Amino acid sequence: MTGWPPTPAIYEIDTWPWLTGVSRRIGRPVTLADVPAEIWDEVAAPGLDGVWLMGVWERSPAGLAVAHANDGLQRAFRGALPDLTPDDVVGSPYCVRRYRVDDHLGGPAGLAVARRELSRRGLKLILDYVPNHVAPDHPAVLAHPDWFVQGTEDGFEAGGRIIAHGRDPYFPPWPDVAQLNAFSPGMREASLAAMSSIAEQCDGMRCDMAMLLTNEIFARTWGQYVGPAPEAEFWPELIGRLRERHPDVVLIAEAYWDTEWMLQQQGFDYCYDKRLYDRLVHEDAGAVRKHLTAGRDYQDHLIRFLENHDEPRAAATFPAGRERAAAVAMATLPGATLWHDGEFEGRRTHLPVFLARYPDEPADAGRRDFHRRLVKAAAAVRRGDWRLLETHGWPDNWSHQDLLAWSWDRAAVVVNFSGHPAQARVALPWPDLSGRAWRLVDQLDGRVFERSGSELATDGLYVDLPPWGSHVLTFE
Repeated sequence: MTGWPPTPAIYEIDTWPWLTGVSRRIGRPVTLADVPAEIWDEVAAPGLDGVWLMGVWERSPAGLAVAHANDGLQRAFRGALPDLTPDDVVGSPYCVRRYRVDDHLGGPAGLAVARRELSRRGLKLILDYVPNHVAPDHPAVLAHPDWFVQGTEDGFEAGGRIIAHGRDPYFPPWPDVAQLNAFSPGMREASLAAMSSIAEQCDGMRCDMAMLLTNEIFARTWGQYVGPAPEAEFWPELIGRLRERHPDVVLIAEAYWDTEWMLQQQGFDYCYDKRLYDRLVHEDAGAVRKHLTAGRDYQDHLIRFLENHDEPRAAATFPAGRERAAAVAMATLPGATLWHDGEFEGRRTHLPVFLARYPDEPADAGRRDFHRRLVKAAAAVRRGDWRLLETHGWPDNWSHQDLLAWSWDRAAVVVNFSGHPAQARVALPWPDLSGRAWRLVDQLDGRVFERSGSELATDGLYVDLPPWGSHVLTFE
């Protein structure tokens, strides 16, 4: 991970609709090769460390035909874009025909330009890898049928064989993709070649549905169609060999079903923290606090988020106050953070990944300013030792239980994760507070508080926060 900070903040861009928006904004067609410098400057908000250009690989004509013919998909498309036209449907970026940048987006040369522009602004580039499936018209379907799951009842015919559609064990098959066989030695070699090619073009990879390739889950999903599992797990073998060629590439696993620790042990630098997301959406401070008692060896390798291209928009999911409190919490924890294009501005429409443009939605300037301040503030405080802090109340006031609190080196974060006011004393971890006056600066809004070091050391930090309020304090 040379060159990466230990707590990176990553910004996900849905590349095709983003470029459509840039093109409309400046009045001419734009690809990754000629995005204006001022647009890259806007992307490079202070506090960000990387950009994930989601969906750059070549789209599949066969997959596009499925998208046009599928009634369920068409309904979803019209729900997001009421004025949908056929040209708005460009196919799924996770129905990959080749790991070559789509010509519509600027091709390989355009991606190289984008990477240079991001690098000039201190940003790493992250790209997708989809290990579980490929497009039905991927060249390997006919050239290497042994790389695929075959003979299932639900599949498609190719070269006189029935190739299974891609799926996970809990949902119906995806009708636009072909299922790779994780137990096939040839498929594993091809996966290593694909990952190596991608690693030459970027600084990090987000691996789609990574847990599906583990031996236990893959065997449970496909059973008789793939035979016994090999002795070697899929990811440790591939990641170990990939690191020999590309030691600095960061690997992010999209992970669910409590597989995060396993995938961390198998070589991933970061895994999705879907459990934290669910608790921030649906549960209270106690549930969030319990989640954060896990060890640093685990938490340092999680990636936290409030939305991404698979989840509903945060602005449409969280009440406004709860969203801000959740954002402060997730942005100031250990590990990586993930922000999504449009999240800062309060976009509410969840766009299916098949579509080429966003609906018109007004930007919320206040929300955008808050998020940009937060990302910058989080970068300033997420340094050194992190600790979960205890809060204390009084016999007639138990509202401290609604507060989340933690510290970094000479910084403390306190979040009222409730819809009513909360007060507490927060125990601070620093033994050298006494005997000095301290100046506490809230990095979110610039407020300054003068406090006695002796009081801080003996009684703790007194806080009185409004509903969903927060402090991100540095101690000077």
